[in-house]
Parts: sequence; structure tokens; C-alpha cells
Amino acid sequence: MNGRHLLRALGIVLGCLISSSSINLFLMPNHLLSGGLTGIGIIVYFMTGGLPVGAQVLVYNLPLLFAAFKTLGREYIVDVIFGTVMFSVCLDATHFLNDYAPVHDTMLAAVFGGVFNGIGYGIIFRMNGSSGGLDIVAAIIKKYYSLNMGGVIFAFNCVIMAASAVMFGVVPAMYTLISMFMSGTLTDKVVAGFNHRKVVILISDRTRVIAEGILSEVGRGVTFLDGEGAFLHKKKQVLFVVVSLTQIARIKDIANAIDPQSLMIVMDASEVMGRGFTLPGIRLEEMLRERQERMQEERKKLEENND
Repeated sequence: MNGRHLLRALGIVLGCLISSSSINLFLMPNHLLSGGLTGIGIIVYFMTGGLPVGAQVLVYNLPLLFAAFKTLGREYIVDVIFGTVMFSVCLDATHFLNDYAPVHDTMLAAVFGGVFNGIGYGIIFRMNGSSGGLDIVAAIIKKYYSLNMGGVIFAFNCVIMAASAVMFGVVPAMYTLISMFMSGTLTDKVVAGFNHRKVVILISDRTRVIAEGILSEVGRGVTFLDGEGAFLHKKKQVLFVVVSLTQIARIKDIANAIDPQSLMIVMDASEVMGRGFTLPGIRLEEMLRERQERMQEERKKLEENND
């Protein structure tokens, strides 16, 4: 457990470091904003001529943390405090990167700033952490008003976008919108995982034969689900199997060869965990040999009963 907590803490720190570095390398040198309280801190930074953004974010979070402690409880606030402090520290610790901005093209800065910012936030959220800010506001509002957290955060970011348009002009605000879009997209990708697989649901009158073909030819486990047709109320067995993208064609060939009238549905699976994917799978030869031995034993028992 201690090792797991340490790994989680290191992941949150890494996410804060990536996100804050992205803000200081790409966004701030090109007068672009980030979302949430960091965006407010950047606005104040330019208005005052250099008030540290990290220190501002930490101060802005103090009343929110107190409100979260009163409304959401101690367990929630402990995780948020760590992420908030680390993010604020990383923002000011990487401020020197402003002087080493790699690109001065606003579009490139918006794209790459959003990408790396999203990766950083994604790592934080994947570790079940939080950098504070509008996440706290959204969580409190959701508790009392049952509003969607994403919608609440988007509404606050719209206000920040309006302030950006007033201060820096409409064009920088539009680039900021691009950056926010890229950040949100990459955050979702990192949280959901890049380990994409396909889920195959197959309905047929010859599901057992098709399952034998998938087991022997593709080497993937198959699960039988009980189903019933709504029109004729006919009992059916539904095949459920998770495969990689390159194995879809082989399953199609097997299903079409055995039952051309079968219904096959292919869906996306964002992240698959377990044996054969994130855990070592059973060797195909060993699995087939065990199945063959089991079938022979059942056949012998059947013959003995008939005698």
C-alpha cells in the first residue's frame, strides 16, 4: 500500500510538472490563457506586471478548500490539498521557462500548449488526483444542485474567455479556445487510456461452433450470454469477446463461414484490463490441449453410462 501511495503521489507530481511547464513554455509567452483559476492568475499576472501565478492559484484555492472541507468532507480535501499545493509550486518553479519559449507562432503554441497541458491534467486525474480550482467549485455545485461538473467548468471557462477577449483581443481568445479544446481532448484520452480494443457481440443459431472457431483460430476467450428474441421469444446464446483491431477480420471470416445469417456488432473499448491484456494470458496450445483432454474424459463417461 505504501508503494502504491508513493507511485500515485509521483504520478500527480509528474502531471503537475508537465501541465505547468506547458503553461510557461507555450501559453504565457504568447498571451494565451489556461482554464480555471490558472487562467485568472495569468490575467492578473499581465495586469500587475508579474505577480506569481502559482502563488495566486494557491491563495485563490484557500477559500475553496475551506468550503470543500465543510461540504465534501476530510477524505476529499486531503487529496485535493496535495494536488493544489504541488501544482502551485510547479507553476512558479517552471516560470523561468517563459524565457525559453520554443515557438512564437500563436497557433502552434495553442496546439502544443493544449496537448501537453491535457497530458498533464490527464495524468493527475488518472491517478485519482486533483489540482483544485474549478474542480472544487464544480464538485460543491454538483452536490447541492446536481449539475454536470463538465458543464459548470465550461461555464466558468467561458467567463475567463470573455475576459481574455476584452484584455488581449478576440484573436488571442480564439486561440485560447483551441488550446482548451486540445487540452480537454488529451485529458480524456489519457484518463480513458490508449489501450483501445474492440468488443464483438455476435448473435447466431450456431454460436457454439463459432466460439470453437474463435478459440482455435483467434486464440481469444469467448463468453456466452443468455438472450431472447423479442419477436418470437426464442432463446439465443450471444457471444461476447474482446479482441484487438487486427483480429476483427478473422472473426468476421469465421462467423460468415459458419453462419452467414449471424448478426455481428463491433464496438470500441477504451481500456481493457485482465488476463490476456494487462495480465499474462493462457498459452493457446496449453488451452487447446486441456480442452481436448476434458472432452475425451466426458466422452468416456458418456460411453460408460451407455454400457
